[in-house]
Order: sequence, then structure tokens, then C-alpha cells
Amino acid sequence: MSKEVVVIILLAVAGFLIGGVYSTYRTAKLLAVILGLAAAVAVGGAIVWMAS
Repeated sequence: MSKEVVVIILLAVAGFLIGGVYSTYRTAKLLAVILGLAAAVAVGGAIVWMAS
């Protein structure tokens, strides 16, 4: 798999997780924080993967 495909997949996962944060923030704040952290890890992974 090429480097760009992996970056796109990681960014798509991050977008999905950010959508989860948006939809769960009012009802389950702890879950929203956990999803936000997972999204941040996915974005960070995409940046590191692209830089390497």
C-alpha cells in the first residue's frame, strides 16, 4: 500500500471519530473525550506517516 493511501485512511478514520465526538458530546462527555483523543492519535499518526 502506498504512503498516500495510508494517510488518507487515517484521516478518514479521524473524521469518523470527530463525527462521533460531535454526536455524543451532549449525552456522554467521557466517551466524547475518548473519541477525541483517538481522533487526535489518528491525525498524529497520519502526519508522522507522511513525514517518514
